[in-house]
Amino acid sequence: MSLLDTPLTRQLGIDVPLICGAMYPCSNPELVAAVSAAGGIGVVQPLSMIYVYGHDLREGLRLIRHTTDKPIGMNVLIERSSKMYLDRMKAWVDVALDEGVRFFVTSLGNPRWVVERVAPMGGIVYHDVTERKWAEKGLAGGVHGLIAVNDRAGGHAGPKSAAQLLDELGDLGVPLVCAGGVGDEAAFVAALEAGYAGVQMGTRFIATDECGAHADYKHAIVAATESDIVLTERVTGVPLSVIRTPYVERIGTKAGPIARWLLRGRRTKHWMRTIYALRSAWQLKRASLAGGAREATSKDYWQAAAAALSASGTAPSARPRA
Repeated sequence: MSLLDTPLTRQLGIDVPLICGAMYPCSNPELVAAVSAAGGIGVVQPLSMIYVYGHDLREGLRLIRHTTDKPIGMNVLIERSSKMYLDRMKAWVDVALDEGVRFFVTSLGNPRWVVERVAPMGGIVYHDVTERKWAEKGLAGGVHGLIAVNDRAGGHAGPKSAAQLLDELGDLGVPLVCAGGVGDEAAFVAALEAGYAGVQMGTRFIATDECGAHADYKHAIVAATESDIVLTERVTGVPLSVIRTPYVERIGTKAGPIARWLLRGRRTKHWMRTIYALRSAWQLKRASLAGGAREATSKDYWQAAAAALSASGTAPSARPRA
C-alpha cells in the first residue's frame, strides 16, 4: 500500500494526504484552488476570502471551481464570543454546502452544530485540538477526524509535540492530522510513517506564486530562520507565532496586565476576545497586503511557523511534492 493512501485521502477523495490550512489573511481563492488541483486539499478561510480579498463567499467558491473540480474545504470558527459572527458563520456554512463543499475544519468551540448541519449532506468535519480533553469534546460533538496542533505549528500553536499528541490521541479511533513541524518532504514522510493520516501545512504555502500575500511578506518568510520566530500575546490575546521584527521587539510579546485580567474574567473574557479579534483582523490584513520599506516604526505582524522556515531556502511551488 502506498504511503499516500491513508484514511484521510480515502475519506476526502484526494490523492495526497496534505491540507493547506486555512490562513487569515493569506488564504486567497487561487491558493486554495492550486493545492486542491495538485492533489491535496485547500481550505477556504471565509474572512480572508471576504474581508481581505473582497470576494462574496459564493463568488469566491465559484472562482475556485473555475480552476479545479477537486475537493476543497472550509474553515469554521465556532467560538461563541459574538452571536452576530456565529449567525454569519452558520449562513456561510449553508452557502458552502450549496456550492458543493463537503469538508469542514472547525476550531475554537463545540463543533456539534456544524456536524449536525453538514453530515446529513455527506459532509466530513475535522476539529482542531491541542490536547485530549478538547479531542474528546470534539468527538462527543460527532467529528470525523482530528487535526492535532502541536508546539511547532504556525498561528496558535499547542503546548505538546507531534509525538506526544500521537501517543495521547492515537487510541481515539479517528484519523489524526499532524499540524506543525513539517517544512519539507522528509518531515512530511516522517509524519505519515509515525502514524498520522495526513499533514496540515500553512507557512510553506505563503511564499508561493499562488498566494495573494504581498511580496515583502513572502520575502520575509524565505529570509527568516527558525530562531526568528517568537510567540506574541499582543495580537489575539493568546500566543501567536510571528516573525520577530523591530516593531515586535519594541512593544514586547506579553499582553498588558489589564488585558490579562479581563481575559481571565468569566464575563469579560468574551468581550476582550472580541476586541482582540477585531484589532487582529485589521493588523494581520494590513501586514499581509501592505508593501514598502520595513522600518522600525512599521506596525506589521507576519505569522509564520518555525519548522517551515527551518526548511525554506527558496519559495516553493504550491504543488505538493511527496
